Amino acid sequence: MLRWRGLDDLPGNWGRCVVTIGVFDGVHRGHQELIRRTVDVARTRGLPSVVLTFDPHPSEVLRPGSHPAQLTTLRRKAELMEQLGVDVFCVLPFTLEFSRMPAADFVHEVLVDRLHVAVVLVGENFTFGAKAAGNVDLLRQLGKRFGYVVHGTELQGASLGGDGNDVTGEITFSSTYVRSCIDAGDVEAAAVALGRPHRIDGIVVRGDGRGRELGFPTANLSTPRYAAVPADGVYSCWFTSTSRPDRRLPAAVSVGSNPTFSGRERRVEAYVLDIDEDFYGQHVALDFVARLRDMEHYDTVDALLAQMAEDVKQTRELLRGA
Repeated sequence: MLRWRGLDDLPGNWGRCVVTIGVFDGVHRGHQELIRRTVDVARTRGLPSVVLTFDPHPSEVLRPGSHPAQLTTLRRKAELMEQLGVDVFCVLPFTLEFSRMPAADFVHEVLVDRLHVAVVLVGENFTFGAKAAGNVDLLRQLGKRFGYVVHGTELQGASLGGDGNDVTGEITFSSTYVRSCIDAGDVEAAAVALGRPHRIDGIVVRGDGRGRELGFPTANLSTPRYAAVPADGVYSCWFTSTSRPDRRLPAAVSVGSNPTFSGRERRVEAYVLDIDEDFYGQHVALDFVARLRDMEHYDTVDALLAQMAEDVKQTRELLRGA
């Protein structure tokens, strides 16, 4: 898969292509369906498939300080796109100047003049251009003039209930929905919408060493600024490191300020089971599988140690054979 930052990397002999456009934060199941359709249409026509996305998040440029929690880093987003068979992953720098481009100009300058688009696939609620004035109807109108086809698609939904739950109805997969699940600590529901466990990654930094003193040495993650970190609590996770990307290790992960020791700084600390290894300085990832419990205060260290041992036991049972 080719990865472009802007359109300056377009080869001189670039022909027509099939394009989908969006922020695609999380690359959830609704996104995946749209991207698979884009790839299928491109292959049927013998054309390259192109994903157009934006960085930074448009909301941060238009309303500074309003950046939503980030479900996927650009690097992770690119990895997921490649797994879906995309040919070109193109990141357009989103600036104030770019945000003021009229919708018709975006179509003419970016899609037609630069990319020579043959087919555009977007969600039916897709908007673009200055003040989000462009929509699927405008794309179709301009397509008749410039000679491209537009396919709008509804985001994928899923029924709830039917498995003993009291909740019934249907949800539509969206990045906002996934963020709400993660913010509530419901990583299982987030995984259903994503089609995989929610992941956060970061660099392992030095902690205060208390975990090792207690017999549970932890890897302390420094996460990206806008990372969608789950609600405070203890979780069962899969732990991977870029030094050994083929090795997936079970881990009990604490998210919070460690109230037993009067902590104030919110941390993400992973106790990796069955291995004594120093991960300091490594880039690692945590895939959140299940929430075990709330973050709690314990009156004694012994009580905390007993609960940590139970957390490890539950993690081992949950992830065994997975």
